[in-house]
Amino acid sequence: MSDKHISRQFDVDLNLLSGRLLEMGGLVESQIALAMEAMNTLDLPLVEQVLDGERRLNAMEIEIDEEVCNIIARRQPAARDLRLLMATSKCVTNLERAGDEARKIAKRTRRIGMETNARSINISEIKVSGEMASHILRRALDSFARMDTVAAAQIIRDDEAIDNEFRAFVRKLVTYMMDDPRTISIGLDYLFIAKAIERIGDHATNIAESVVYVVSGTDVRHVPRDQLNPDASGN
Repeated sequence: MSDKHISRQFDVDLNLLSGRLLEMGGLVESQIALAMEAMNTLDLPLVEQVLDGERRLNAMEIEIDEEVCNIIARRQPAARDLRLLMATSKCVTNLERAGDEARKIAKRTRRIGMETNARSINISEIKVSGEMASHILRRALDSFARMDTVAAAQIIRDDEAIDNEFRAFVRKLVTYMMDDPRTISIGLDYLFIAKAIERIGDHATNIAESVVYVVSGTDVRHVPRDQLNPDASGN
């Protein structure tokens, strides 16, 4: 994740931190996959697996943040090293929140599974956006592990596709609910699921933005997507 330092132990600390971050990322990916599978199949035992897994994510967030604080206190890093540690803490927060969104999907799925008309709405856009969100999160974690700003910039631009799927589903959902008021309750549950997926994409984008910040020192959080340079410098 960084250049070699005079202190080998500093490199060891950073590598261990990177490993923990990627481990947490893998757990979040698993949580999202389980939540989407539960939604697709209305498999309620899978819902419980997602809810159980969230406790582990919360514990990992605390553990990694504590280690970041310990490294800062011991090493007093500056420049890129300090940006890296700050970005790692932010990434951990985004991963935990993405896990929260998986929990929301699972809880709404449990409600839907108890409805008699659970299959009354075509949710193809949700399925597509879920796959896209999972993929973009995996790419964001990979770009963070390699500090690849070009890949990170592409991820930031690609998030728009998930937003488009969300908007398409909302338009279709409104039509369903207007045509048949009996679908309103279940339609709102699916709306919350679609929004949770969109937020997962946002958290992945936040991780990609952290890569640019670490490498270039440039904050691109409010730079329009179409103005990002190929090298993601934001200048």
